[in-house]
Amino acid sequence: MEKEKIADWFQRLQDSICKALEKADGSGRFQEDLWDREAGGGGRSRVMTTGSIIEKGGVNFSAVHGDLPLKIREALGLSKATFYATGVSIVIHPFSPMIPIVHMNVRYFELSDGQCWFGGGIDLTPHYVVAEDAAFFHTQLKNACDKHHASYYKTFKAWADDYFYIKHRKETRGIGGIFFDKLTPNENTNKETLFRFVQEVGTAFSPTYLHLIEKNKALPFGKKEKTWQMVRRGRYVEFNLVLDKGTKFGLDTEGRTESILMSLPPQANWLYDHKPSPGSAEEQTIHFLQKGINWA
Repeated sequence: MEKEKIADWFQRLQDSICKALEKADGSGRFQEDLWDREAGGGGRSRVMTTGSIIEKGGVNFSAVHGDLPLKIREALGLSKATFYATGVSIVIHPFSPMIPIVHMNVRYFELSDGQCWFGGGIDLTPHYVVAEDAAFFHTQLKNACDKHHASYYKTFKAWADDYFYIKHRKETRGIGGIFFDKLTPNENTNKETLFRFVQEVGTAFSPTYLHLIEKNKALPFGKKEKTWQMVRRGRYVEFNLVLDKGTKFGLDTEGRTESILMSLPPQANWLYDHKPSPGSAEEQTIHFLQKGINWA
């Protein structure tokens, strides 16, 4: 399977997700920004900042290539080579603290020495963890995984728990999801089979997140909930800037800074030594931010 066919499907995925999110929002529209990477390749960044439900959302496609930077070679233990990387990355920050933040990434990476692999995943960061919503989200992901391999969900769910862990806070970023990287073709699984799984993950995004929007968009909230939302957004920022490998990869490969930092919310707060009130919904949410919860 040629890399161009993979990139073409990713572009069509970007189109379909943008259309679905615009319909769900009702009034917001994505603004497209076409960009070129000086060292090779480019992309289509699409950002919404004027929605009725989505305060800031990005659905980005990129296909970049060139010499593999030294930092990446050292980090991945690779020899000098040229690379090709393509994928779709999504982060949605809603106005309402009752609607969760969502992130998805699906990607393909290829080297001139013949190595190639897929990566990606979906994870959810509720400002308020609701067990029913968490169970729905993880069941959707488990169903997608189970269509392709019996071990995928358990393996990739644990990987997400470990990856989206804010070590300096001793808490997970949200309720996790699935995360996978370096899915490499071998004697048991060819590239086409792996790509079909990645397509399954990408296709699962819209019906899963749109259900959560519809279920929670009319829930009331006030100043207390908005304050808590800003605190939780602060945790999101900490993870993305300090720990996220995708952010580091984008910056180290001289990617487009605006597109890479699209994941950050429009506003966030850091309240000194903030502790939720005992017995509150905020405190309950903190208790759920741990690894190993069997939501599905």
